Amino acid sequence: MMKSAQVVKALSALAQPTRLAIYRLLVVSGPDGMAAGQVAEKLKVSPATLSFHFKILSHAGLIQSKQDGRFIYYAANFIVMNDMLAYLTENCCGGNPEACKPNTRGMQVNNR
Repeated sequence: MMKSAQVVKALSALAQPTRLAIYRLLVVSGPDGMAAGQVAEKLKVSPATLSFHFKILSHAGLIQSKQDGRFIYYAANFIVMNDMLAYLTENCCGGNPEACKPNTRGMQVNNR
């Protein structure tokens, strides 16, 4: 189980539009990930800027990289993602996850 400091670091890394876009793209691409050049092309981000964002996401444990010849592939770290989600929902609705289903009628106000 993740500790609060780890969750804060991961959430901080995602609290920036370009990094969030990178992470979402890597989640969609699955465990094989994508080459850095493909990410840059899809998101229209310069290689230098992308490198900076990869570094922050990597230090937060959210992504992993592997070299394959001349290319570096980046992939979401699904274990960390799932651990973070588990941490955030651990005490969801007093331990009753069924009660945490989205309310499609809008927010209800409790008039006590």
